[in-house]
Amino acid sequence: MAANAVLSPTAKRRPVSWGNPLTYALALAVAAVSITPVVYVIIGGFRTTPQIVADPAGLPDPWVWDNYARVLTQSDFWRQVFNSAVVSLGTTIGVVVLGVCAAFVLARYTFRGREVLYTFFTLGLLFPAGAAILPLYLMLRDLNLINSYYAVILPQVAFALPLTIVILRPFLTAIPRELEDAAAIDGTGRLGFLWRILLPLSRPALVTVGILAFVTSWNAFLLPLLVLGDASLHTLPLGVQNFSSQYTSDTAGILAFTSLAMLPALIFFTFAEKQIVGGLQGAVKG
Repeated sequence: MAANAVLSPTAKRRPVSWGNPLTYALALAVAAVSITPVVYVIIGGFRTTPQIVADPAGLPDPWVWDNYARVLTQSDFWRQVFNSAVVSLGTTIGVVVLGVCAAFVLARYTFRGREVLYTFFTLGLLFPAGAAILPLYLMLRDLNLINSYYAVILPQVAFALPLTIVILRPFLTAIPRELEDAAAIDGTGRLGFLWRILLPLSRPALVTVGILAFVTSWNAFLLPLLVLGDASLHTLPLGVQNFSSQYTSDTAGILAFTSLAMLPALIFFTFAEKQIVGGLQGAVKG
């Protein structure tokens, strides 16, 4: 009893925490599930179809470059790359510009109904885009926008704005009011304050929403499928479908085409990983 009484609380042995090992194991499992299909598709493009049929899980033996070369020499592939780039860049620019404008007003201006308006944008995250496909198609048809880039860009901007505002608003709100007052004393208006101070300080959030908008638009399939009936306007996801339908028995060629189609998204995420993580962390803290 006396010995136990002498021991201080700090001298007691702490229980072993299994939180970190379990977290690491779960992270590795999720990473494996996510990376394995991508690696399989890329490596599969370096094999022949008979090799894939004989040994689906095997490695290329020998390595075959003809599949990728055949895809890269197709004019349809590069036209679809151009279409995807136009749609994705247009969507990204629209999302960033409109998202910054809306988030700036909701973060730095005080007016009646501001929180109600922000809640309205937040509720947009709960609205499934697929549920609006039919009325959206009818509206685009009435506006004579079917078979045009605008038929894809405008709806994608609208559906991406809620997440963009939710990410950007905390960053813009966290900027101290003292900076704005100092800028006002120096003769800088609110738009100048936004351009010269807020946007540079919110770079992680801007990169995050830009990358998310670009990748989401690049991988979009359902909306372009419905509104782009003209084959000359097809994007890469539609190109993958067309190639798969045309060359049903060419499994290796389909894998090569799919690998090249998802390459830009992989590059964007690889080089902007830290910016995306920083942007999402800032949004959560805000």
